Amino acid sequence: MLKLAAQRNKFLSPDALEIILSDPEPRTFLSNILSAISADTLFIEKNDIVGFLSKNLSEKEIKPVVPKNKRQYDISVIDGTDITGESTCEGSVDDFTRYFLSRYNLIRDIVKRKIGAVMPIETVSSTRWESMDREVRVIGMVSNVTTTKNGHKMLELEDESGSCKVIVMKDKPLINDIIVNDEVIGLIGSPMSKGTLIATDIVRPGVSADPWENSDSVASVAFLSDIHVGSHTFLESRWNNMIKWLRENAKKTDLDYLILPGDVVDGIGIFPGQQEELLIDDIYKQYGKLAERLKDIPDHIKIVLQPGNHDAVRPAEPQPALPKAFAEYFDSNIMLTANPVSLNIEGRNVLTYHGRSIDDWVKSVQQLTYNDPVRIMKEMLERRHLAPMYGLKTALAPEKKDYLVINKKPDIFVTGHVHGAGSVEYKGIRLIAASTWQDQTEYQRMHNFNPEPGVMPIVHLGTGDTVMKHF
Repeated sequence: MLKLAAQRNKFLSPDALEIILSDPEPRTFLSNILSAISADTLFIEKNDIVGFLSKNLSEKEIKPVVPKNKRQYDISVIDGTDITGESTCEGSVDDFTRYFLSRYNLIRDIVKRKIGAVMPIETVSSTRWESMDREVRVIGMVSNVTTTKNGHKMLELEDESGSCKVIVMKDKPLINDIIVNDEVIGLIGSPMSKGTLIATDIVRPGVSADPWENSDSVASVAFLSDIHVGSHTFLESRWNNMIKWLRENAKKTDLDYLILPGDVVDGIGIFPGQQEELLIDDIYKQYGKLAERLKDIPDHIKIVLQPGNHDAVRPAEPQPALPKAFAEYFDSNIMLTANPVSLNIEGRNVLTYHGRSIDDWVKSVQQLTYNDPVRIMKEMLERRHLAPMYGLKTALAPEKKDYLVINKKPDIFVTGHVHGAGSVEYKGIRLIAASTWQDQTEYQRMHNFNPEPGVMPIVHLGTGDTVMKHF
């Protein structure tokens, strides 16, 4: 309907669109309105349609408009968070320079509000300090982290002006702080010598500890990650149990939104020997089968589908939405988005990220494990970045801006990828690890990892109450 109006250079208000969609033949109804409406009218409002009806129908023919579907959906992509159609990078040195400067500038501005006035790092490197007691404040990107032979931690910190060394003493509590390459931090310290600081505190962008504020929304959003259609380990019986539950309960529980955070199919050639684990060895047939399965979900539920590292898009993040060749398989009630993306759902900011960088966190930080993905999500939030470490398993595309920076504190933050299930409240944010619909794979068996499949997390958008529904 909106496209039909746009072809005539007209725009429909939500109320007008609601009336049009309530007609048994909405396309014909809209065509008649567009033919009758003044050429000078740009925005068609409810009153315009009421006026049209009063002129063209007798009084007893005019009936109160009752929408077929009383549910009014309120979901949109937050501006600037979806890379689809916006990718411009070619992988040049200039692209990477621009990319890391974007990250630095975006996160620096957040840190600056917490740390206050700072000096350029060049000043630290070029000054011969008369007093070692002076407090120095800088903001920089960590370019390297090592441990000295004496057990101290040595950082290299850089900004646009230069670089300096920072020593974290082994007898200070700060030595236990997790510091990773390429994160942006504020540092408070004292000069040790020219170009070297002794750290006394690290200031991260973090997220404020604001409580969840209830709203008047009655709707809920559910999450189904890592479906892996096409794999012979796809758990069809659990999936069918979930579909049956949705058909019997979704409407009466106001479950109106469903997000699929990536790895919706198993893909082709994702890892060596994968062909031995495939039930469907054609990528087009995998998406066709997925589309069939999604048609079993009740029609009133709005579905958001984003890619993961098994899907048919570039592996480098941010990943654009599925291309047209696969998008054509899905019904119009399925919204295809990038990975990551931020959605506004009935006034809630929902940050959804497939979670590939969790591999890098586990590999780089001894304290973090696949069995506790929500702890890794907390580390991402504190750094305001989904994948800070460059050059590991998570390929990063050097776009004109860093789409993996968490600009705004989310209300709900969801990841998949590791096939674990969990939920926790953190500083007013609902953190969700969104399970899987695939049984233990051979790779997981080799690494002694036991997934938690067949779990659907559901979050109430009004109250924030979270249920982990097991199937």
